[in-house]
Amino acid sequence: MNTERFIAERIINGSGNTNQLSKPIVRISVLGIALGLAVMILTIAIVTGFQQEIRNKLIGFGSHIQISNYDNNVSDEAQPINKKQLFIDELKNNPDIHHIQIYATKSGIIKTKTDNEGVMLKGISSDYDWKFINENLKAGKTFAVTDSGISRNIIISKYLADKLDLKVDDKMTIYFLTKKTDSTYTHYEQRIKVFYISGIYETGFEDVDKRLVLVDIRQIQKLNYWNENQIGGFEIAINDYKKIDQIGAEVNDKIGQGLIAQTVKEVNPTVFSWLDLQDINAVIVITLMILVAGINMISALLILILERTNMIGILKALGAQNASIQKIFLINAAYLIGKGLLWGNIIGISIALIQQHFGIFKLDQATYYVSVIPININFIHILLLNIGTLLCCLLMLIIPSFIVSKITPVKAIRFS
Repeated sequence: MNTERFIAERIINGSGNTNQLSKPIVRISVLGIALGLAVMILTIAIVTGFQQEIRNKLIGFGSHIQISNYDNNVSDEAQPINKKQLFIDELKNNPDIHHIQIYATKSGIIKTKTDNEGVMLKGISSDYDWKFINENLKAGKTFAVTDSGISRNIIISKYLADKLDLKVDDKMTIYFLTKKTDSTYTHYEQRIKVFYISGIYETGFEDVDKRLVLVDIRQIQKLNYWNENQIGGFEIAINDYKKIDQIGAEVNDKIGQGLIAQTVKEVNPTVFSWLDLQDINAVIVITLMILVAGINMISALLILILERTNMIGILKALGAQNASIQKIFLINAAYLIGKGLLWGNIIGISIALIQQHFGIFKLDQATYYVSVIPININFIHILLLNIGTLLCCLLMLIIPSFIVSKITPVKAIRFS
């Protein structure tokens, strides 16, 4: 064991301590670091959890990447494309792509005895991944799309069910306007379809819940006078969200002219820009907490040095160098920082785990799209926060530690 570490441990253990001035200061500093780290852990867990929750909901509605007809008509009802595309087999063989499914959309109006509501029908086929809907299903069940016949089942949101006073197994009438081209002219005709409510979902993403309903894609094909090979587009799910921009560009290169591949970020730029702004909030909070922790430790270190002025004079009289004495106090400070980090981890992770499992703290779902504060515990983030806080605090302590060089042995020994 080297001399600096030995002396530092003696100070930490309180040997020969005659002045009790530093004890409350040190405890406040340790508490400040603990609370600061706990706040940082919770900030990162909440921000990343919120981003992940909203992102997963948007992906659940429309997958990571959508391929559709490239046209300038800004409409929810895109021009049809052929289901049989040469690039599909190539995309399915891509290890980064998890799933591909077809879809089509069409606007309609639900009419009941007392109310009307505009909706967007999303037609799905037997290849549809029901995982997201199953996780958010509040009543009823999903329906199967089979070759035996066209399903008349429909899945609606809880928002629509409550507003229109509908429940599972109720009959629902939807009115459509369909563009029809005859040999001589083009006109619009009103069409009516009757569906039976199979299930009711709720995601909390009100902008989508207000409109989106799910039906058999063949219903939309019939309404639009499409053949069985005409669809609205393809939805592609990938394995790693971090690669979405790269894979989106690769898909766009493969599909050729007449089609366009858009990522969920490109389809919803406003929402994702808003989510990115949350990173700035997290950085501000973390920076402030590290500054507070560093200032607390600077105060504690100065008090420790002043309290041990007599000891510093004796060490200098015995030939100890300034750098060696500085090292003693930095080791002492590192111990105190470590103690604060330990308690900070315990407090922060405990609160995060309690919220993750019990959802104690609620949110207004209409405003924040989620009903409880979401938590994402990433131990890599926690490790980086610990290392960053320790290094920043120690770096901030190097300059005030130079006060040791200003202390002269004769004056210091007299100081008691």
